Amino acid sequence: MNEAQQCREMVELGRILDRQGLCPGTSGNISVKRKDGLLMSPTNSRLGGLDAERISRLDSDGRHVAGDKPSKEVVVHQALYAARPRVAAVVHLHAPWSMAVSCLEGLDHENVIPPLTPYYVMRVGKLPLVSYYRPGDPALAAAVGRAAAVSHALLLAQHGLIVGGRNLADAAANAEELEATARLFLLLKDRSYRVLSVDGIAELEEAFPRNL
Repeated sequence: MNEAQQCREMVELGRILDRQGLCPGTSGNISVKRKDGLLMSPTNSRLGGLDAERISRLDSDGRHVAGDKPSKEVVVHQALYAARPRVAAVVHLHAPWSMAVSCLEGLDHENVIPPLTPYYVMRVGKLPLVSYYRPGDPALAAAVGRAAAVSHALLLAQHGLIVGGRNLADAAANAEELEATARLFLLLKDRSYRVLSVDGIAELEEAFPRNL
């Protein structure tokens, strides 16, 4: 897929995520890795109103070379790419159910949401919690880089989700599955519920390896 096609895909997937209510206002950002750099949604842009001609372009050294100014979260995306070289696209959303989970006390920081469904295991797997830092803080990028060594999907405390994928469509689907499971988790939180067995998880991981 060439750059123009990737920019058009960013516009379309931004609209899809916006229609689902996963990126209120100008929150959230998406990016695609290229051999010569990065494509990034611009700062203060609505994901539902992206313009392909104004997508931010960064070179392989992270310098802004074309399009509008990139999101301040670009350093967080770069940290995830650096930690997981197989990731080719990143989606960061302030999706409401994931955001709600990220504000709870007493979470397991190593794996926030239990393995409730096979699709969650297949698309997300382990979900570490990254401690709170202000948006755009270089310390947040460093923390994301450390946590991404464990998983391609992370929950940012009081800040939402960030996930990688093999391509932008895959990253968006991973984010959507995480958000759906966050909703399930909150609906079930005060009830007795079952999780997938260790053997069941191992079977899924063998049949559907993420390789991210």
